[in-house]
Amino acid sequence: MKVLVLGSGVIGVTAAYYLNRAGHEVTVVDRQNEPALETSFANGGQISWGAASPWAAPGIPLTALKWLLRPHAPLVLRPRLDPAMWAWLLRMLRNCTSARYARHKERLLRLARYSHECLVALRKETGIRYDERAHGVLVLHRKARDLDRAARDSALLDRLGIAYRVLDRAGCVAHEPALAAVSEKIAGGVLFPNDESGDCRMFTERLAQAAQQNGVRFLASTAIARLAAAGGRIEHVVTDRGALTADAYVLACGSYSPLLLRPLGIRLPVYPVKGYSITVPVTNEAGAPQGTLTDETYKVVITRLGDRLRAAGTAELAGYDLQLRPARLATLALVVRDLFPAAGDLARAEPWAGLRPMTPDNPPVLGATPYKNLYLNTGHGTLGWTMACGSGKVLADLVSGRAPEIDLEGLTLARFASRKTRMKE
Repeated sequence: MKVLVLGSGVIGVTAAYYLNRAGHEVTVVDRQNEPALETSFANGGQISWGAASPWAAPGIPLTALKWLLRPHAPLVLRPRLDPAMWAWLLRMLRNCTSARYARHKERLLRLARYSHECLVALRKETGIRYDERAHGVLVLHRKARDLDRAARDSALLDRLGIAYRVLDRAGCVAHEPALAAVSEKIAGGVLFPNDESGDCRMFTERLAQAAQQNGVRFLASTAIARLAAAGGRIEHVVTDRGALTADAYVLACGSYSPLLLRPLGIRLPVYPVKGYSITVPVTNEAGAPQGTLTDETYKVVITRLGDRLRAAGTAELAGYDLQLRPARLATLALVVRDLFPAAGDLARAEPWAGLRPMTPDNPPVLGATPYKNLYLNTGHGTLGWTMACGSGKVLADLVSGRAPEIDLEGLTLARFASRKTRMKE
């Protein structure tokens, strides 16, 4: 079967790889001149399948209001006349209940755990290297009350079968010795020992090379204008280089997916949430972390990637604006300087911002649409790197007419249908 994959980030490239392996003739289309130049370019680097949690959580509405008053807030809202933004925000707030949080966390875990299994198998199959480290993810808490609150969530982790350890201050330093110099700032943490880290851009580039060697075609510098449909099917894709046709189409355009779906009558509640990062050269091995951690106070991720340190964070609601704002970059530098003051040269930090495609409940949207030959692989939010391989394998199975190896309940477009529509079905 001839398949067009729209988008060459980590989501699109992994889908292309698995589709090619399933025997399909695959072409990947993207407006950039190379893979992984947008949201996959410089993210936090965590493959946090155990530590992953929905942003829509109990207590977030009140906490978010407090954040808006802080200079180094994890959340920044830039009000604009954008109905999609406000509709998305309202839907997210409705998901901030204990019952919905537990349901959405189970859905995230189901896909994320499977995705990690697929990544491990892919790594063995291809020998691909991407500055990967299997050192776990440490979620760091600065205040004892926050650590106690995290420990109380252990019942849900136990029920979901997630391996974790609650660490005191000494345990955190034992896991990351570079924290010894600032140990008085730490109350403790939760370690997810089976989580990993790695350079998402490097992985995507190298997997694209492997896919290309196996016959996948990449159409770079090709802007997608719209999807042309007739008779309940996609007929072709209109691009600035002419029309492209296929038997099946996989939409993996991240935050831009809703814009392509809207003319088709599909309302996909995915909204761009801007994240920032800085990449810092490591100049002192002993002063740098060995793996990856999350500073829960600032919601900032710090990850060791070879001879570099990546700090990433901030959730900025500002539409499709990619402007680099100094205040947000300053927060990342503050956290690096506070936790690892001797690690690297912040004067040479490379700044970046990208748009995370977020759903209001946080799980992504995979699979079928009302158009028989159009499939979705989008809405992964902050977990695109974590869920990429599993999502790609699921899409390859669906396009091939095979049942996926995991249950897709709560991971498809169907969950956003109206209650009346679901009752008819």
